[in-house]
Amino acid sequence: MTEIEQLLTRVTEQARNSRPWGWPSLPAPVDAATLDRAAQALGFPLPPLLAALYERVGDGGFGPSYGLLPLLDAAPSGEPAAVAQYLSNREYGRRNPDWPWPEGILPISHWGCGMYACVDCRTPQATVLLYEPNADDVDGAWFVDAPSLTDWLCVWLEGTGWYEETDEGTDLAPWADFRMRTAPQQTS
Repeated sequence: MTEIEQLLTRVTEQARNSRPWGWPSLPAPVDAATLDRAAQALGFPLPPLLAALYERVGDGGFGPSYGLLPLLDAAPSGEPAAVAQYLSNREYGRRNPDWPWPEGILPISHWGCGMYACVDCRTPQATVLLYEPNADDVDGAWFVDAPSLTDWLCVWLEGTGWYEETDEGTDLAPWADFRMRTAPQQTS
């Protein structure tokens, strides 16, 4: 069994044995057609591990805190789906250039108070970012939560994330690529 297969098995077991807030039961996984519709709406495919989570574990409702957002349909709590949240954030950024939303940064989990865990769908390792909009300005709103989605999931499974109630504080590094990823593209 590959390392990713082992991780998916661990995530599935944890997902079946816990329920984040607002989820009565683990939703059924999505099918390949749903993944295709999501990619069409987003304009990019999901990273393979994220796609496998939705296709093999469930359509959201598992993971840290409130759990993963569903992919296309709203959560039982009324929280919008990941695709709808991404499209809404991109539109808000177009209307409010002081708060741009980077292309390819998919919100996957809501932390409350407007904060989201997001996956950078443009990096091979699917870097997980924390968006914290309660900062004074957008440059102080983005942090690297985990270098990869694999690492982020392992931290959740081990119960060692910054969001756990421990005495150890964790300072997340600012996301250095934010300005580069939101700068207007120059055309020749």
